[in-house]
Amino acid sequence: MGRPRPGAAEPVRRRLTAIATVAALAATVAALGGALRSSPGGEALAAARASTQPRDARGLTLLGLEFQQRARETGDASYYPRSERALKRALRLAPNEPLAVTALGSLALSRHRFREALTLGRRGGSYAVVGDALVELGRYDEAFRAFDELAATKPGLASYARVSYARELLGRPREAIAAMELAVEAATGQAEPTAWTRVQLGKLHWSLGRLDAAASEYRQALTAFPGYVHALDAFAQVESARGHVRAAIALERRAVSAMPLPQFAAFLGDLYRSQGRLREARRQYDLVAVIQRLLVANGVRTDLETALIAVDHGLRLPHALALARAARNARPSIEGDDALAWALARNGRCHEALGYSRRALRLGTRDALKFFHRAMIERCIGSRTARGWFRRALSLNPHFSLLWAPVARKALQ
Repeated sequence: MGRPRPGAAEPVRRRLTAIATVAALAATVAALGGALRSSPGGEALAAARASTQPRDARGLTLLGLEFQQRARETGDASYYPRSERALKRALRLAPNEPLAVTALGSLALSRHRFREALTLGRRGGSYAVVGDALVELGRYDEAFRAFDELAATKPGLASYARVSYARELLGRPREAIAAMELAVEAATGQAEPTAWTRVQLGKLHWSLGRLDAAASEYRQALTAFPGYVHALDAFAQVESARGHVRAAIALERRAVSAMPLPQFAAFLGDLYRSQGRLREARRQYDLVAVIQRLLVANGVRTDLETALIAVDHGLRLPHALALARAARNARPSIEGDDALAWALARNGRCHEALGYSRRALRLGTRDALKFFHRAMIERCIGSRTARGWFRRALSLNPHFSLLWAPVARKALQ
């Protein structure tokens, strides 16, 4: 990514956040069944907020959850170790407190520690944490059963969002939209969960190339939660697809300034590069490297995301392939398979890549970027089916990638 400039890490360090994962299928509060807002012990939250040093297990647990929610809302990753300390203190006082165990599982998901999260989710009896972890471990039948159990026992935002995600994975986007619309209704009155569900609904429309519907959801997310960074980033993609690149840059700059995630900075760099502003693009790519190092220092595993950004930009491809292999070993999901397939292809190992690409599409997922990766692999090995995969990617979403949609269009000329 290039050598970062001296001092470049300092503004990032103050606003560092963990990468969004399946753990963020809903706000932490919603993911745990509304524990902070609707539990019988909800009065303990006021005490937890009022005191930075609660001494009872319940208060410490709620404080730990509150720290996770604050990390989501502010992008300040220092809340994660504070959450961990509070929750571990709670378990020292009450070793069998299921909510504290489950909250630690949610924290493990945020840090991409999926096997640890699975163990904690089972120990805490949380279908949400268990299902999320199983998805990332590629154990889909078990994950979907956990989501079904969650929906049966606790219908609401958390379960509707997970049902939506399962349907999306299974290549049923319209049914996924219907479930996410239920999640939006369930989030009414809660600013961050409403914004989150609106963004997820918008992304489902985006995946089908529905720019206006996606933009409408992103606007509503920003109305519910002004300045919500995930809405800013998603809206920037829509504006870029519409050819409004200056507007896209303005939106993405706001997102990066508020919460410098690697994918935000990389997309901003790509926007600058598309305008020939190469020096500004390089600054963003340098920033990606800084952010990734800081995330690792804060306990977040970033192999998959780091590998994908490096592979997309042709940077240190042998090293990116090693990262992709490590990521796939830790995260043997369709995302891990696709990342490894793409890394192998970009390293010229296309016959090996084909097997992983097939695995990445084994659920029937309709994902234009995965279709594009398959097209490039098929073209690399000289297969006549490559053009069909390019057409599938573009027919599903003509704007699926600022970098790669033009490559797909050119391949069909």
